[in-house]
Amino acid sequence: MPFSASAAIAEPPASAAVDAFPARSGAFQSCTKPANKPKQQPRQRVILWDDNDHTYQYVIAMLQKLFAHSAEKSYQLAQEIDVTGRAVVLITTKEHAELKRDQIHACGADRLIARSKGAMSASIESE
Repeated sequence: MPFSASAAIAEPPASAAVDAFPARSGAFQSCTKPANKPKQQPRQRVILWDDNDHTYQYVIAMLQKLFAHSAEKSYQLAQEIDVTGRAVVLITTKEHAELKRDQIHACGADRLIARSKGAMSASIESE
């Protein structure tokens, strides 16, 4: 059969238009739907509690070392702890919050206060 230019550019049948755009026909609907997202872990707050056995210097140094807070942010948190009795020092995943709480507890006593017998109290709670 000889090649015909008119045959090459002829309109496809109406049913072919549906096949040419399968996303419109629903053939690829699963590709356009968002995949099931993995469930995110609930966020946890690391809370540092006030006591009279640790100085501002101790608290500020600890926050800078363990949480990489700036000196200004650490001082603000130390003031909040002093005034309100507690401060949220980090919001993170449960495992990371547990690690940071344990690191706070491992810091030990404040050498500037003789009655300081151990680390500051810290806890975690759900956001």
